[in-house]
Amino acid sequence: MKRRCLGALLIPFALLATACGGKDAQAHAGTTLDVGDQTGGDRAMLEASGELKNLPYKINWSTFSSGPLLLEAVNAKAIDLGWTGNTPPVFAAASGSKITVVGAMHSSVAGTAILVPQNSPLKSVQDLKGKKIAVMQGTTGHDLLLAALKRAGMSIHDVKVNYLQSAEAKTAFKRGDVDAWAAADPTTTQALDGDHARVLVSGQGLVNGLTFDVAAPSALADKGKSAAMKDYLQRLQRAREWVYQHPQQWAKVWSKDTGVPYKVALDAVQRTAGTTVRVAVDKAAVASEQKIVDEFANLKLLHHQVDFSTFVDTRFNAGLPPSTTPPHAFR
Repeated sequence: MKRRCLGALLIPFALLATACGGKDAQAHAGTTLDVGDQTGGDRAMLEASGELKNLPYKINWSTFSSGPLLLEAVNAKAIDLGWTGNTPPVFAAASGSKITVVGAMHSSVAGTAILVPQNSPLKSVQDLKGKKIAVMQGTTGHDLLLAALKRAGMSIHDVKVNYLQSAEAKTAFKRGDVDAWAAADPTTTQALDGDHARVLVSGQGLVNGLTFDVAAPSALADKGKSAAMKDYLQRLQRAREWVYQHPQQWAKVWSKDTGVPYKVALDAVQRTAGTTVRVAVDKAAVASEQKIVDEFANLKLLHHQVDFSTFVDTRFNAGLPPSTTPPHAFR
């Protein structure tokens, strides 16, 4: 009798599970998710890990050369979702862009650094006073530059900042037109391996190591797209776990996708091996980003001060570890 009763009780649960699965499938049915990516980013990782197989929705991909450009597309509703570093969302929010942060990833900041030529006489951040520094405005490298100068008792006004796109900065650095270059991987590793550069200061203890998945509010309001985003972010989580279990295989894919030499790609992967994890967009993450807002606003580098928490949606946080894992990356 106990077995019969237990079986009878389980039937409704089985039907409920089937019904829920059916609802998810219906939510995805006919949905197209327009996703923005950067070279060597999510698409390559998802394809290499096999996470793009059996998608219950369609993905239209667009590739951007930088986070700021990707966020312009989110604001224009040209894409539904895309990823970027920790600083572009701050500039986008302050400019009045319609963006919503829905996901986060915490990585090692060893690949974010202020670089100088190998034979440069510069030995410390204090030595940068009066020197020319290349950086792309509104990027993680820009955040690092401000933080490094602040820790050294200096400000952005103590140096000569050259705001350049990545390719322009690389050229200026190689020609000796600038004394230093604030950048992030894979650019950093490529410069260290091939451009006779060395690290003056890394992002360790200076930048928060966060990257963000940013969505268009209009896409979040669409039930089909929102359900697809939830599934997509879960696939990203599994793909990231695959990457660090297969570093050499991923480095080959990354090398092919970005055009950087395999050794550079492998060095960049190994530099952050096992330190990257998808995390919740929680109060600690918001507080860390608000510090960046405040710093740039105080220097009059933003259009206006903003409350970063108003640009965050936590609906996809369930099951993710806190953003303070690992905690040492926060300043």
